[in-house]
Amino acid sequence: MRILCVAVLCAALGGCASVTRGWDENIAISSTPSGAIATITGPSEPQAPCVTPCSIKVKRSDDVSIAFAKEGYEPQIVNLTKEIAPTGAAGFAGNILLGGVVGGVVDAASGAALDHKPNPVIVTMQPIKPPAPAPRVGAKPRKPKPAPTS
Repeated sequence: MRILCVAVLCAALGGCASVTRGWDENIAISSTPSGAIATITGPSEPQAPCVTPCSIKVKRSDDVSIAFAKEGYEPQIVNLTKEIAPTGAAGFAGNILLGGVVGGVVDAASGAALDHKPNPVIVTMQPIKPPAPAPRVGAKPRKPKPAPTS
């Protein structure tokens, strides 16, 4: 009987996403070219901007947005989405199947079954287009050609 209880307890804990995956997730951030400033908004714990390539640690339940800036390039913003990961779904299902309602509630509230997408976050910075050249001073304006007559 004792072996059966230990086996059930191990199976229940092994299926819990909070235990197997944790509440935090590392997100890798990179850009082409490298050296862009990545400003992170949304996490429950404030994040300092980082220079690409870099990584951050956020709660799985956090809404995260990353703004990229580099001199000479167009700024970009990437909004991350949250999806139920296959391993998170298995852990959540393990809670339900083994009667771990409390574990299921903890996983749902903590976001332990979620992953941020995309991860890694990779952007290709687009160069800022140079402005159109100004008309030359003293240049004669061109006369439009007359339309052909029929």
